[in-house]
Amino acid sequence: MHGKKLQRQYKDYLSDFKEWKERSHASKWLIYPENIGKRLSIDEVALSQGELYTVVTNKKAKGRAGSIVAIVEGTKAENVIEHISKISSVKRNKVKEITLDMANSMKLIAKRCFPKAVQVTDRFHVQKLCLEAVQEVRIKLRWEALDEENEAILQAKQKGIDYIPETLINGDTRKQILARSRYLLYKSREKWTIKQQIRAQLLFREYPEIENAYNLSQTLRQIYNTDKGKGVALTKLAQWYDQVEKSEFKSFNTIMNTISLNYESILNYFDNRSTNAAAESFNAKIKAFRSQFRGVRNVEYFLFRLTKIYA
Repeated sequence: MHGKKLQRQYKDYLSDFKEWKERSHASKWLIYPENIGKRLSIDEVALSQGELYTVVTNKKAKGRAGSIVAIVEGTKAENVIEHISKISSVKRNKVKEITLDMANSMKLIAKRCFPKAVQVTDRFHVQKLCLEAVQEVRIKLRWEALDEENEAILQAKQKGIDYIPETLINGDTRKQILARSRYLLYKSREKWTIKQQIRAQLLFREYPEIENAYNLSQTLRQIYNTDKGKGVALTKLAQWYDQVEKSEFKSFNTIMNTISLNYESILNYFDNRSTNAAAESFNAKIKAFRSQFRGVRNVEYFLFRLTKIYA
């Protein structure tokens, strides 16, 4: 049987999609109070054409049946709170911990809907900001290298000679080493290959500011990886603040201020070392499910299939 015909037959006749009681409001909100647990995650995901939905999941389900607690259209706090509040306060008050990113809307949703829960800012969102700050330094220097090379080529033409770029011992030009170092700067030193170790050594020799930025990002990673107690982590963060202030990197100072504004929920990570990885993993499953559908033409039907499996 033709694939599309089979899908149409399943949708119209074999499944109970037409009798699905949540169908009338599925594209706006879906709640499953029976799936609520003590530890939740909240995040946003794009279902179709960049349209965002707020998804609350139960970590205990580990991305399998019973994972979905709520799916609400959009990320506007008031709208999400309205629908999640349809779950009884008795059940919502049983939630002890909720992991989330640093978006103010997510914090407000968590505070209003799960007032008894401890909020934990996902460590990977904080680390991602640092990694982006390192890349910002690299990209700025790469543009400068491109300008320098263009100027050198122009001068060579005016003199009637061939332009021969200066190369480093690994064969890279300055422009090339700045472009080719992108991925190694995302990794910790012990995960570098031999070629990446050589490239990093040359990169840091030519551009010490990149090494300084990289070291700042790795120091923050080490705080997350090695420190278990809030007290020790707070002390190490204070020391990291001093390093950031001395570096005079504008982007890292912005990150430092962001951490300062969210330090309570960031430090809560060190109680149980909880992350939002479960939510990110579930988002990946939604994206994979969406790719199998080759896009989302009918949001209600997509959510029907999704909740049949995961709710």
